[in-house]
Amino acid sequence: MKKSFLILLVLSLVFAACGSAEEETVEEPVAVEEAETLDAPATTVAETLDKITFGFVPSAEQAELLDNIQPLMNVLSEGLGIEVEGFVTSDYSGLLVAMGSGQADVGAFNTLGYVNALNAFPTRLEAIAKVVRYGSGSYHGTFYTSDSSVCKSEPVIGAFENIDGVQTLVTGTETTAPAVAALQVGWTFGDSGLIPDGEISPGYACEADLSVMVGEEVLFVEEGSTSGYLYPSLQLKNLGIDYTSDITQVFAGSHDGVIAGIYNGDAKFGVAYDDARRTLRKTNNDVGEKVIAIGITAEIPNDVVAVRSDLPEDVKAKIYQILSDYIQTDEGLAVMDDIYGWTDIVPAVNSEFDVVKQAAEEFGLYDE
Repeated sequence: MKKSFLILLVLSLVFAACGSAEEETVEEPVAVEEAETLDAPATTVAETLDKITFGFVPSAEQAELLDNIQPLMNVLSEGLGIEVEGFVTSDYSGLLVAMGSGQADVGAFNTLGYVNALNAFPTRLEAIAKVVRYGSGSYHGTFYTSDSSVCKSEPVIGAFENIDGVQTLVTGTETTAPAVAALQVGWTFGDSGLIPDGEISPGYACEADLSVMVGEEVLFVEEGSTSGYLYPSLQLKNLGIDYTSDITQVFAGSHDGVIAGIYNGDAKFGVAYDDARRTLRKTNNDVGEKVIAIGITAEIPNDVVAVRSDLPEDVKAKIYQILSDYIQTDEGLAVMDDIYGWTDIVPAVNSEFDVVKQAAEEFGLYDE
């Protein structure tokens, strides 16, 4: 995909992404001036900006995600002393344009989405945080099926991890690395941290040859999704499977859409992040048994929180600190779990995403 085509495409989508409902409309922020100190009081922020907008891409239905992010918006508003409004775009491209055009001040990007944004707007965006999920700064795309007959042996409670570069099925329900990242479908947050949830089936997995997908419909998220399209497609290519002709690609539009499609029998196979089954656990508590993991991709750097580069330094610092402090609380951890499965954040800089940029260039997603 050429860079010029990408920009034209996303420009045509931004109005649908940000203007379909009153609460999703994003206004142009007013001009800002550099604050004097990093520890300036919240009133400094209020004197500089009228409102801050925080954009999210759809990991779930827009209305549901808007509800889920509101507690975080309230905490940011209180901490900054200024209104912080959250909105959800219709797809990854909408957030790219919203940030690059100044319609949004802060954005929670998937990894490839952020690299594409940097490519389109190289001087306008700055990473301030990288997401940690269950102790890890990276994640995978996971291949799922509803058909246990493709398994080489009976599905077991477990998860796939790349151990010393080898894809390995880790069995059991341990809540320590490496199994924890993909077993959260069967766990919930309690007063003492993660505890087994007796109402929800833990995640099942089995070893299978991914060639079982040849000739079948496979649900992907969308072409801009790192874990839901790019990396899985490269994985198939490396296995000698032509992901454009050996399978029939179907795009569900979101990670929970992929899981729901497999669960409901719309397709036998699909790809989403690990563990996207958690998005259905509240309404379909057997999702961990019916949607079975059969493989994973190579490691993918975790999501990123980015800001407009021209925001005052004190605002950038305060946003990071509020996010970091909030996720350390029981409420914050539960809220961020519902939104994207975040368990912590660490500081980040743009150069950390160079490896994804290289993958995007090789895959032809944009052209320098």
